[in-house]
Amino acid sequence: MSTLALMLAAAPATVPGVEVGGEIVRVILSLLGIIALILAAGWLSRRLQHRPGASGRRIRCIETFSVGARERLLLLDADGKRLLLGMGPGGMRTLHVYDDRAAETEAVPQPPQPPQALTAGFGELLARWKRGA
Repeated sequence: MSTLALMLAAAPATVPGVEVGGEIVRVILSLLGIIALILAAGWLSRRLQHRPGASGRRIRCIETFSVGARERLLLLDADGKRLLLGMGPGGMRTLHVYDDRAAETEAVPQPPQPPQALTAGFGELLARWKRGA
């Protein structure tokens, strides 16, 4: 017999077994760890980010109104004063500064609400269409 045949005969015929259950558990735990790290990073970034609330802001946009394709009016409240600004392709202009705070206390009339049938959500419309109605 040749030396190769003797070495093959002397070597054990077993292949090292792979523990499938242990590998699956290791992969699942690794994935859960990665997901936990992503969630912790998101929580930490929100926690460290400095975002003052609406009460801490000195400038608020009260209302906007589109006058044209690229022009609009902005009603701003800045440090207790109301400003009417015009915004367009040429830039922004202050159109009026309201000194009286009476405009703030007046209630802005809301437009009448359309009937519920006209304001049906997309889901309701899709359901009606599926039923054939």
